[in-house]
Amino acid sequence: MSRNLFGTDGVRGTANEFPMTAEMALKLGEAAGRYFRRDHSAAHRVVIGKDTRLSGYMFETALTAGLTSTGMNVLLLGPVPTPAVGFLTTSMRADLGIMISASHNPASDNGIKFFGPDGFKLSDDAEAEIEALVETGVTPSQSQHIGRARRIDDGRFRYVERAKQSFPDTLTLNGLKVVIDCANGAAYRTAPQVLWELGAETIEIGVSPDGLNINDNCGSTHVATAAAAVVEHGAHVGICLDGDADRVMILEENGKVADGDQIMALLASRWAVNGRLKGGALVATVMSNLGLERYMQGQGLTLERTPVGDRYVVERMRKGGWNLGGEQSGHIVMTDYATTGDGLIAALQFLAAMAETGQPASELAQNFETVPQLLKNVRYEKGSVPLEADGVKASIRYAEERLQGNGRLLIRKSGTEPLIRVMAESEDPVLMKMVVDSIVEAVEAAV
Repeated sequence: MSRNLFGTDGVRGTANEFPMTAEMALKLGEAAGRYFRRDHSAAHRVVIGKDTRLSGYMFETALTAGLTSTGMNVLLLGPVPTPAVGFLTTSMRADLGIMISASHNPASDNGIKFFGPDGFKLSDDAEAEIEALVETGVTPSQSQHIGRARRIDDGRFRYVERAKQSFPDTLTLNGLKVVIDCANGAAYRTAPQVLWELGAETIEIGVSPDGLNINDNCGSTHVATAAAAVVEHGAHVGICLDGDADRVMILEENGKVADGDQIMALLASRWAVNGRLKGGALVATVMSNLGLERYMQGQGLTLERTPVGDRYVVERMRKGGWNLGGEQSGHIVMTDYATTGDGLIAALQFLAAMAETGQPASELAQNFETVPQLLKNVRYEKGSVPLEADGVKASIRYAEERLQGNGRLLIRKSGTEPLIRVMAESEDPVLMKMVVDSIVEAVEAAV
């Protein structure tokens, strides 16, 4: 089946432009409701969470209308992190979970992510079937089978307790000063509360959402403000979440950034020593640094690579029976605790290492020497196919020949934005820059 609506992480785009319109959200609600409601029993339910974007109200209402028209009972969580939706879908015995968020994208964008009754994101096949129902249309339920909707006021508190349970009960965060940047997003109340309840002194950034400032010069993709706050306040560590709190960046006491690769390296090595790393393997994407792969090999462990997208990481983890994976961008998936990337719980694992060892963040966060890596993005018009241009293909072939035996090249379309991502790794930085720039120029010419 074709998948024209769904990208690597649900349906995403600019609010009030196709496909992120109220009309499409209504149709997606109808289609998802029909897909998951196989009979007319009263037990069918769906939980809906959202981040703090202004357009979230519109999509929440439209989805609710579509879902209830097919007989689904809707439980509205309000602003909660994406991993809370995965957790509460199973906890509340729901047939379906939906998160309304465009993650790290600007406030003008929004997205719709679907979770199955097991709390995991839907497979490509399931998304394709829902998309087919959108195209063919859905017959609404008879009037006596229309669903109901109700607000769930304590959803975030349930998630707070879930997150705290992931932190060792023999440890506290007493004495730690932590900068927490919530990106004016979904975790603006939950993350500071969890850290405070575990004993940390918190300096809070990005906790005043107004519907339009999510990810605006804050959060995991804009760490400068938090890094400055770490140094200014003499904090021991900084935590930067993104808009829906499913990814994290860690800041050392000197303000230096530790990305998802470094966090995964720390967790993998510690879990391996403690006998917790199932199968002796870490699952990461093709974007993870070659230095991480070498580090894992040096530890006698395995790095399994997948296509980009935390959903594909989770699928490989479940297939292989592994319990740790993630992305360089900061999605850290720990299936012992969550069904999807969880920035807060990943941060708590890092803080637990600090509390247990007494080592500063700078010693725990730099586990391997990274191979120089350069990533550039080129925006293109929706509907165009710049990677099919002859000039782009020729430029890629030339770059691959130059890098052979001295690095690697990865060119792909973003699954969440109209961007061509051009990434190269090489221990020869001059060569690396040359090949990336040449491909970028060819793509720009094609665009």
